[in-house]
Amino acid sequence: MGLLGLFVFVFPVLGLILNEAVLSNGGTTSSFVRKVEKTIDMPLDSDVFRVPSGYNAPQQVHITQGDLEGKGVIISWVTQEEPGSNTVLYWSKHDKQKSSAEGKYRTYKFYNYTSGYIHHCTIKNLKFNTKYYYEVGIGNTVRQFWFRTPPKVGPDVPYTFGLIGDLGQSYDSNITLTHYEHNPTKGHALLFVGDLSYADNYPFHDNVRWDTWGRFTERSTAYQPWIWTAGNHELDFVPEIGETVPFKPYTHRYPVPYKASGSTAPFWYSIKRASAYIIVLSSYSAYGKYTPQFKWLEAEFPKVNRSETPWLIVLMHSPWYNSYNYHYMEGETMRVMYEPWFVKYKVDMVFAGHVHAYERSERISNVAYNIVNGVCTPIHDQSAPVYITIGDGGNLEGLATNMTEPQPKYSAYREASFGHAILDIKNRTHAYYSWHRNQDGYAVEADSLWFFNRVWNPMDDSTTASS
Repeated sequence: MGLLGLFVFVFPVLGLILNEAVLSNGGTTSSFVRKVEKTIDMPLDSDVFRVPSGYNAPQQVHITQGDLEGKGVIISWVTQEEPGSNTVLYWSKHDKQKSSAEGKYRTYKFYNYTSGYIHHCTIKNLKFNTKYYYEVGIGNTVRQFWFRTPPKVGPDVPYTFGLIGDLGQSYDSNITLTHYEHNPTKGHALLFVGDLSYADNYPFHDNVRWDTWGRFTERSTAYQPWIWTAGNHELDFVPEIGETVPFKPYTHRYPVPYKASGSTAPFWYSIKRASAYIIVLSSYSAYGKYTPQFKWLEAEFPKVNRSETPWLIVLMHSPWYNSYNYHYMEGETMRVMYEPWFVKYKVDMVFAGHVHAYERSERISNVAYNIVNGVCTPIHDQSAPVYITIGDGGNLEGLATNMTEPQPKYSAYREASFGHAILDIKNRTHAYYSWHRNQDGYAVEADSLWFFNRVWNPMDDSTTASS
């Protein structure tokens, strides 16, 4: 038996043993109680919001995936004094000279705010699994950053994702981002489940807060792609002050490669990355039958080739299963519409935000429910995903601390703390998930489990779930 064969044989056995331990602790409400203290925004003169020095220096630099499979990247930045150059120079250490790509810039107005010059440049046809350096601000103040492209898409490609939601720009937000940066298990890309700057919490949706948030997160977003999900705090729909275009600041600042997956709008789309297929949905766009989002998702699920990308992950903002007394049942109509597809196509995990706390479910579904049969209790379902709420990034609105009692049977673990998570995909059969609260040391795991992929089971042709 070769090394890979031994790994594939031993790992499932180990995973089943560990899963037994996880199941025995199901239905846990954490005994950890965070010290009661108000969540406070960082002052605008904090170091994390500092404008980079130099004339027309690029700021708020961030990247995301630029195509379907990871050979492209969208690089974005803002200049304030003038548009400046749209050129991005990029190279790997093996290149003899720098390559260049040309982007475009845009501006927008929001009430009494006028944005800086927001640049977006898509670089295509990069090499997989390669570290690239890039420069922006050509001709004025040049700033240099780097990123690494993912490995070529394939079933046994290991890859590590970070997970954060509902971040904001408070002192707790800074702790969350710092903990993610210092986690010994390094994320290569970050899955962000919505609610970025919380600018809409300020008078007239103060868009200066979009600028400060962009500078705050640059220390991560400039070096690894953040995969964006739109939340309710991205809506910015304020007709009383003349702002009637939803998502205006968000769409101007944070482009995504939605057209690559056949989507007609940037709020729902899909990407492949290593061994994962990631579907992003919009809780705040129309999703009923015959809507563009519905029709796209209906056509999208059959496209997923689990022989190529065995891990199927869905991101959304509003959770479908939630045992906190905050935003209770807000995702229910979307659940009724889409949950049968999640079960049919064996989605592995669903990550959401919105509720400012942490919760992980068992593998459950409620697809039997309809409005006349009275069957409305979630049941254990081996074909269903694990639902994880991770809206605990640390924003000004504070923690959701009021839980429903008794804890529902479908809820495996819940805790009112700020934190982040790591999803470490090992191969086609196993992935290790861990959640890290901000109060602990960087390596401490407050909640964790092995995911055993039900589509690829080398020991049995049946599908076996773990949670």
